[in-house]
Amino acid sequence: MRGTRRARAFGIVGAALGLLAVTTLTSCRTAPSSIKVTTVLSGIGRPWDIAFSPGRSMFFTERAGKIRIRTTSGEVRTLAQPSDVVIAHEGGMLGIAIDPGFSQNRRIYTCFLSNAGGATDVRLVRWRVNNATTALGSRTDIVTGLPVNQDGSLGRHSGCRPRFGPDGLIWMGTGDAATGSVPQDPSSLGGKVLRVNTDGQGVAGNAKPPFDPRIYSYGHRNVQGIAFSPGGKAYSIEHGTDRDDEVNRLVAGANYGWDPRPPGGGAGYDESQPMTNLSKYPNARTPVWTSGNPTIAPSGGTFLKGDQWAGWNRALAMAVLKDKQLRILGFDQSGASVEQQWIPIKNRGRLRVAVQGPDGNLYLAVDDEPGTILKVTPTP
Repeated sequence: MRGTRRARAFGIVGAALGLLAVTTLTSCRTAPSSIKVTTVLSGIGRPWDIAFSPGRSMFFTERAGKIRIRTTSGEVRTLAQPSDVVIAHEGGMLGIAIDPGFSQNRRIYTCFLSNAGGATDVRLVRWRVNNATTALGSRTDIVTGLPVNQDGSLGRHSGCRPRFGPDGLIWMGTGDAATGSVPQDPSSLGGKVLRVNTDGQGVAGNAKPPFDPRIYSYGHRNVQGIAFSPGGKAYSIEHGTDRDDEVNRLVAGANYGWDPRPPGGGAGYDESQPMTNLSKYPNARTPVWTSGNPTIAPSGGTFLKGDQWAGWNRALAMAVLKDKQLRILGFDQSGASVEQQWIPIKNRGRLRVAVQGPDGNLYLAVDDEPGTILKVTPTP
């Protein structure tokens, strides 16, 4: 496994509603003594992302096109269902983020596959929640033109999960649209991590020209999540081909080595190429974790915070689709390699995203029809 040593199973620990499988490299952390998994919402359509307002309301998206809210009283409302959302392949209504100044400006942001204006693209849209919290208005499309697949698989590799970083800026991973030239193209917003302000403009400290000023890093395949460690380091969670899903530590201007153009050049999308092609790009950044072969399809994740999580405090919690599990990665002090891994939840469905709520618990979207949102509560 590139970038980290291969984990080896060393035991299991009993946990509520199942067994807590543990793999370890250096056994230096202890898991919570148990976890409790409860259903918060059920009967919803393919939930894709979750975000919380300062008032503790839960906003969530459904891939079929809805932006919804669960209020603190438990009422579920549809705030918007934009008519230009295109549901195709992996595309639809995708990621959501809440503005850090929400209490004053009531802004939220969603990313989705759109046919606004006739052409189809992936875009990031800013909204204002009305004072009654019953609808969205003041729509402003702040980043448009993210590429879509032109070979008959519209919506494939859409990426698109925005997150506010500790710098107050919007970070967003994008997919390569399964198009060979996109990840290494400095003018394309696909196969990249973007970093923009709340008007969608590029900022100082991003990749230098000839790169589009909104691009932070490049050479990515299909970024499914962005997460920030308690120390403020940015990480991406990325889908591999038939091998090597990756977690990457993000560095401005860095190339992460994905280039699916066939050897010798020309059009095409060659998935036999390595996720991090060090032969072609010797200076490419290697991942801090890979799945090896086969892939597990990790999706949205977050770094856990709080003593209630015991040895998982400051660890990365990743929702996993294909292997239907929650995966916890414990990093070393430098944040450059994984010391320990746990699998605390299995077989609760395709987990699309993991988000820590303001109550300190972890919330998981189960991507199904009908889908659910689960709450994970630890006992330290």
